Amino acid sequence: MAATISCVPGRLAVPCMRLLRVLPEYRRLAPEAKPRARASDMIMGRSELLRGCAALLLVLLSSCAPSVVSSPSSAAAQRRPPHHLVGRGRRYDAIFSLGDSYADTGNGPVAFGWYNITTNPVMRPPYGSTFFGRPTGRNCDGRLAIDFIAESLGLPLVPPFLLAPRTGTGTTRSSSSFRRGANFAVGGATALDASFFHRWDPPGGSTFPLNTSLGVQMRWFQSLKPSLCDTTKDCKELFGRSLFFVGAFGVNDYLLALAANKSVHEVRSFVPAVVTTISTAVERLITEHGAATVVVPGVMPMGCAPPVLVVFADPDPAAYEPRTGCLKAINGLVAHHNALLQDALRGLRARHPAAAVVYADFFGTVMDMVTSPAKFGFAEDALTLCCGGPGRFHYNRRVFCGDPGATKCRDPSARLFWDGVHLTEAAYRYIAADWLSAINSPPGASADNRMMAGATDAAVESSC
Repeated sequence: MAATISCVPGRLAVPCMRLLRVLPEYRRLAPEAKPRARASDMIMGRSELLRGCAALLLVLLSSCAPSVVSSPSSAAAQRRPPHHLVGRGRRYDAIFSLGDSYADTGNGPVAFGWYNITTNPVMRPPYGSTFFGRPTGRNCDGRLAIDFIAESLGLPLVPPFLLAPRTGTGTTRSSSSFRRGANFAVGGATALDASFFHRWDPPGGSTFPLNTSLGVQMRWFQSLKPSLCDTTKDCKELFGRSLFFVGAFGVNDYLLALAANKSVHEVRSFVPAVVTTISTAVERLITEHGAATVVVPGVMPMGCAPPVLVVFADPDPAAYEPRTGCLKAINGLVAHHNALLQDALRGLRARHPAAAVVYADFFGTVMDMVTSPAKFGFAEDALTLCCGGPGRFHYNRRVFCGDPGATKCRDPSARLFWDGVHLTEAAYRYIAADWLSAINSPPGASADNRMMAGATDAAVESSC
């Protein structure tokens, strides 16, 4: 099967690559509350969000300003930075990842045709400046959680599938680049297929012009599989020794609906469909492909993301969580998603006890950073972005990180948020440490898998 990007009809507006993302997990929220912001408020540059671009929730937003960082001694219980996420042995031979911009290591710019410095801010400095010294297509100043996890397991950074050269026939990707894993994640990807969102298309445009959904990514994986293993036995052995990531998915599904001026109550109605799509993909990896360890991240607290706080600003003080200033309704939507997702994963463990199906808590660690930033060495104004344009939280709808006029904070390691909804390398390092802990102790895994999990205990011991 050819590994092609599935495009759907509609106007693909290049300037519209900068959407956002929305959602997270705060149990005591008012899920029925409707964000007051209208879709017309979400204008990115000259392009209207609903006129052709509401899909690319990838790049985005914000600037920097002089930041005041708490002294380590001022934190009552400061968490030690996990600078050395290094395992003593290799448990996995490869990593295969499906997801959105939180895991995208370079597919997004290729998928959307922006893999050059003139059209894509993510391909301009200061992206990648903290670690790589150059932009790589990651929506970050450096490494993502998946990068840290690969390093900790002694594996190479997971290569983006769409950047690999094609075979001589030009129909499939060369397997030589993917013997240690492949990354299919694309910034802006949804769990549901793009066709689901066309009901909200504006006249003469398309709400979702490009389809890089979970289903499309699964087909990319299927197209690569024959070049990696020949027989069912070989594939089972290879993928049984591999670590799979599915997600985080769901953020973009919900944001597209909210951008179409749907209420949180309306969006909640299709959360079960999103979760079912995710759990079905996980089950297929186990039953059809022999995956033995699948990690499924939940959604982070997007009600705390600076662009979301600006776009969906609510004049009612009761709409905000008093301690953090995060939007209750949007965090409540994500709480619902994460709860249903965990229930679905418990069902998978019951049906497939030999597999390790791991829920990776994205929400908890990020909310801890928002609530107690000094504990992580972050500035007290945790919701202020590091890179972007002038404005509240240093977020500007027309000046994004990498754009002319954007500025970067002096010390990204003192910031939680990088360019809008995306995080800094410093934040991803902590998240990776927590996910490694979950991978090391997977619930419901068989005895053999539990013994294998012990091989990476050293990674967490040396990182926390």
